Amino acid sequence: MRKPGLTTYDDPEIRPSTDDDEGYQRGLTSRTVQMIAIGGAIGTGLFYGAGGAIEKAGPALILAYALAGLAIFIVMRALGEMLIYRPISGGISEYADEFLGRFAGFSQGWTYWAVWTTTCMAEITVAGKYVNYWWPSIPVWVTALVALIVLFGANLISVGLFGRAEFWFSAIKVTAILGMIIVGIGVLLPISGLGPETGPSVTNLWNDGGFFATGFTNALLSLQIVMFAYVGVELVGVTAGEARNPRVTLRKAINSVPFRIGIFYVGSLIVILSVRSWRDFEDGQSPFVSVFQYIGIPGAAGIVNFVLLTAALSSCNSGIYSTGRMLRSLAQRGDAPRRLDTLSGRKVPMVGIVLSAAVMAIGVVVNVIDPDHAFSYITSVSTVGIIVVWSTILLCHMAYRRKVANGELPASDYRVPGAPFTTGAALAFLMLVFVLLFFNEDGRIALVVGAVWFALVGIGYIVWSKTIARDDQRVSVGR
Repeated sequence: MRKPGLTTYDDPEIRPSTDDDEGYQRGLTSRTVQMIAIGGAIGTGLFYGAGGAIEKAGPALILAYALAGLAIFIVMRALGEMLIYRPISGGISEYADEFLGRFAGFSQGWTYWAVWTTTCMAEITVAGKYVNYWWPSIPVWVTALVALIVLFGANLISVGLFGRAEFWFSAIKVTAILGMIIVGIGVLLPISGLGPETGPSVTNLWNDGGFFATGFTNALLSLQIVMFAYVGVELVGVTAGEARNPRVTLRKAINSVPFRIGIFYVGSLIVILSVRSWRDFEDGQSPFVSVFQYIGIPGAAGIVNFVLLTAALSSCNSGIYSTGRMLRSLAQRGDAPRRLDTLSGRKVPMVGIVLSAAVMAIGVVVNVIDPDHAFSYITSVSTVGIIVVWSTILLCHMAYRRKVANGELPASDYRVPGAPFTTGAALAFLMLVFVLLFFNEDGRIALVVGAVWFALVGIGYIVWSKTIARDDQRVSVGR
């Protein structure tokens, strides 16, 4: 049954729940949340997927990442403004419920849960393939199962253990990127003596066919690849219920987004495409491996393979963490079975984590049956879902600002610069990316699967609403 007073504020006198109402243990330090924020923006999309994006867009990919990063920063500032107003775990669906209506909260909560569940299914399989680099005799599904069990256990024990694991996962990724940038800059300096004597030069950014070497259209179409490399950056919002002093910690983490994007995405691509011509990169090969091998670093492939394994495990770790909190948030609002509202003695949403991990285990089964085809359909939910989630954050922010202007809600002291023009521009950018999905086969598949998902969510909402209404009626009669 839907709990009253959690997310419906038609009466302006009703104050929203405080950040202490959720029962979580605030076990995430400022340093941990900062590293989660950094790690959330770095994944296999950059380490591995950027090779195909470079092949498609050439040096113009740098501009694509910069523009996409700017849009993501506006999304994060919009989320941050609402988090400072009311910091709460599972905030994305909570704000959708409060500002856009109950169906929006229901659909966004379950969609964000599906985004991370399917992402985790894919990541544990990818982890198995990375382990095969060293031990090819180990079946992929075995590694996938072991990885899921270990990360499931870490999340079930305490939020502190999750935080420590994510801290070190992120530290490894950050170290790898910074190391590549430093070495790459050394190669570009003629006095260093590193790397080949001829070839590496910043002129590679424009001399080999121009900055838009493959054409403006291909640069535009690369946006759909680029955007999905940023999936996970919004994870910092889910930590609100367990961060120490969230109004300070979250502000610092979100403020660092432009720096992170500038260094880890734009900065690394500038170095990579300066050290080697864009023509030397191709789909299916990590640009980091390619650059390290070109420079002549021993064991380059093994080093980057370890980092890729870390990125996959980090993503799955984050997936288990976020899905458990999202299910509990849904249960608190009456949009999921009340059993999912349960916290363990260690203050973690045990039932939600168990259910999410059980669904993720389907990925192990699918991997045994047909990993090459089935996963492209499963992760399509993640593809379309994350665009919808980010767009919903912006729409919620616009609605929040209107209520503030009308005097219905208190203003946040952490505001989106230039809003509502900047939030409107970011929303238009996301809609552009959505339209671009129609222009390739994988994108069209994603749209079809996404449409099926949202149809199921709509049906689920109708059925669940009727079930809740019948339960409420029984309770009323019983009284």
